[in-house]
Amino acid sequence: MATSGKAGNLFEFALLILLGILWGVPFALNKISLTSIPPITLVTARVLIAAAMLWMFIGLSGYKIPNPKGLIGRLFIQGIITCVLPYTLIAYGQQSVDSALAAILNSTAPLFVCLISVIWIRNEPITRERLFGVTIGLGGVVLIAGASALAGLGQAMVGQSAILLATISSAISVILGRRLAAIPAELAAAGTLTCAAVVLVPLCAALETPWHSAPSVASIIALLINAVFATAVGFVIYFRLIRTIGSVSTASVGYLKPAVGVLVGCALMGEPFTWTTAIGLAAILLGVAATHQSNSFKASWPALKMGIRARPV
Repeated sequence: MATSGKAGNLFEFALLILLGILWGVPFALNKISLTSIPPITLVTARVLIAAAMLWMFIGLSGYKIPNPKGLIGRLFIQGIITCVLPYTLIAYGQQSVDSALAAILNSTAPLFVCLISVIWIRNEPITRERLFGVTIGLGGVVLIAGASALAGLGQAMVGQSAILLATISSAISVILGRRLAAIPAELAAAGTLTCAAVVLVPLCAALETPWHSAPSVASIIALLINAVFATAVGFVIYFRLIRTIGSVSTASVGYLKPAVGVLVGCALMGEPFTWTTAIGLAAILLGVAATHQSNSFKASWPALKMGIRARPV
């Protein structure tokens, strides 16, 4: 039975926090996997496994596969701007950019979503609360990463530009993801990841010859966790949230990713938890809460109840 009102809004907010956790943990998982798996090979394997898991779930659930006009083209565009470009550009950029500065640059996606929404799309209101949330959330990320990380701005311009391009691509993908609202989130996720894999597989084969790699057991386990939970489950939640709470609120998950990464580092790797970190985390949670507007949920929930989701056979 569908939830409504405050209960439904809290449920969507909980899903947003869960997505932040699912997409923040891979920072640690990737470090493990990259010890014996090349970066593009890792991304390709992650996307392929996640797509296969989702298609298996869809087949067992008995979903009807819709065939609206232009769906394949939209899925290919979504796969490229959601997976292929961000993943490969960030992997390239992090070769010359410190991880702290990379986290700050990559967390500016909500700012770009706001700018694009105001200048181009104009389909979501940019309220004072949302602007406050976007600003305070970014400030929290800077506090966590360390303000000294900003000293690296202007150096390694090619790498920094690559990360910013990846961030802009992610911002556009959140906005264009609304075009897939007419199909179930599971199908949108599976189709997007499959189309991304179609592009990534030949790219991986050409650049890294993955058949020559010898991944360790730890790398494979980390890859599987990353693929099943962070990618397969994460993308289903992602497409649901785009439809129910809107682009700006969904993009605020970019602030949660580095926060989760820091918490994982403190809990599992013995990294220090300082007052600056605590204030940064509080600012991020406040920013995410401010961007999560109840009116966007209320506006979209009736459409969800009226049959946006496809019904099983």
